Amino acid sequence: MKAVTIVSHGGVEGLEIRDAPDAPPATLDRVRVRVHAAGLNRADILQRLGRYPAPPGYPQDIPGIEFAGEVSEVGDEVSRWKVGDRVFGIIGGGGQAQYVTVHESALAPISPNLDWAEAAAVPEVFMTAHDALFTQCGLQMGERVLIHAAGSGVGTAAIQLVRAAGATAYGTSRTAGKLEKAKEFGLTESVVATDPMSFVEAVKRWTNDSGVDVVLDLVGAAYLKGNLEALASRGRLIFVGTTSGSKAEMDYSIAMSKRLRIMGTALRTRSLEEKATVTRLFTQHVVPLLASGAVRPVIDKVFQMEEVRAAHQRIESNESFGKVVLMID
Repeated sequence: MKAVTIVSHGGVEGLEIRDAPDAPPATLDRVRVRVHAAGLNRADILQRLGRYPAPPGYPQDIPGIEFAGEVSEVGDEVSRWKVGDRVFGIIGGGGQAQYVTVHESALAPISPNLDWAEAAAVPEVFMTAHDALFTQCGLQMGERVLIHAAGSGVGTAAIQLVRAAGATAYGTSRTAGKLEKAKEFGLTESVVATDPMSFVEAVKRWTNDSGVDVVLDLVGAAYLKGNLEALASRGRLIFVGTTSGSKAEMDYSIAMSKRLRIMGTALRTRSLEEKATVTRLFTQHVVPLLASGAVRPVIDKVFQMEEVRAAHQRIESNESFGKVVLMID
């Protein structure tokens, strides 16, 4: 099969399309999927740079942590899927190839209103946002959420899920244009984060000094102090990304006096059982919203598989709004 292959760590010149060993056959409770499109993520950039290896059991030289495709083969013990079903899901690695083989619990059904590119733009960002906001933070109707990097894939998914849940979404970005675009998806108020503390004063204005109930942080270390100050009493802070670094000093007294909950999340390194739970809850709560059009994938640009270097450059430019997608021929 053909696959995006990391032949050397570093720049985009280390990416090539090469022949790779076929994905394993579907046996027992496994499903083999013909991949038609795959989302591109910062995890793939980091893997190319040699900073984020795939978990054990996944190819180290084939990136890709989400995919959309058609079931081509099922194992004897598979009960949920049949050949021809349109499915998408997350995977520890190897998603940017013509075939993947996964456990049947790792798949969710693609609603008929989504084409392959749209479907590939869904799994990682909507599963991450849904798990972080609702499973981890227990977001409730009427609460207020601050979403950093609001124009990112996870950011635009989170904004829509917050709106669908009857909560209020505030956002930050380093680019005013991205915040303007994000209003279409339910962003209520926003501020250009020219300074890590600039959003704190904005949150005070928006909430009459009450603070927000949840902060979804895709930026990392630079925003820690501001996040703690922006949170309301009994607020929840969840770390999803570390683009500004992963180490920062924290004032424990703020977390203690406000009785804050601080947590982190990552889907890639979770066990099969944990990923199955994430996929099941996503299927129950988010797939119907996608089918009805209440939420939808946000695509920045679609590239052909052979254009993978340009796709990486697009993400690294920080100019993208929403998802970058690769079509897998």
